[in-house]
Amino acid sequence: MSDRHIRVLLVDDHQLIRDGLSGVLDLEHDMSIVGVAATVAEAMASYEELAPDVVVTDLQLQDGTGLDIVRAVRKRSNDTGLIVLTMHSGDDQIFAAMQAGASGFVGKDAPSSEVVKAARHAAVSPRSFICTGLVGAMMRRQAGDSTKLSDREHEVLLLLADGLGAAQIGDKLYLSESTAKSHIAKIYQKLGAANRAQALVTAMRIGLLSSVKPANS
Repeated sequence: MSDRHIRVLLVDDHQLIRDGLSGVLDLEHDMSIVGVAATVAEAMASYEELAPDVVVTDLQLQDGTGLDIVRAVRKRSNDTGLIVLTMHSGDDQIFAAMQAGASGFVGKDAPSSEVVKAARHAAVSPRSFICTGLVGAMMRRQAGDSTKLSDREHEVLLLLADGLGAAQIGDKLYLSESTAKSHIAKIYQKLGAANRAQALVTAMRIGLLSSVKPANS
């Protein structure tokens, strides 16, 4: 085990959270809280003064966000660990933290051991991102991207939902019938559907359509 002592700056606008995390991290033999801050401005001033090894910051702050801190610190240093700690642990927040240059992302509903683990990781691998929910978030993003329709494909989908066939869709959109069929085939592929009915059911389930008219007989 490394004998390095990790100096942590803790940023959160709730004193109860600051006190609780300070107590947890100070109990670790290889960590100590060297400063606390409640705002982005205080955090940056403390960072410049204290040069901590790791900054653990809440996402939502009174004068900005923890991502403002992450970006500002990362511009100055590639060696500082940056952990985002938040109650808002959705996929968008995870990717935003990763893109900003954070070393890790931890939800406030996670056990305190996760914060300790993330801080140790950040101290030794500040440019390597860890998050327990990252794999799931990436899978959901890939699934969403695979079903994303182009503007033209969405137009075709709406006309399919109105009950039109390929020739009628072509007339409506000033396309040849073969081009309309090509768009329809691409829509089926993206939605994992074998026919019109399956495509429309899937499109409604994932929010691409709000209603479907009966097909013309």
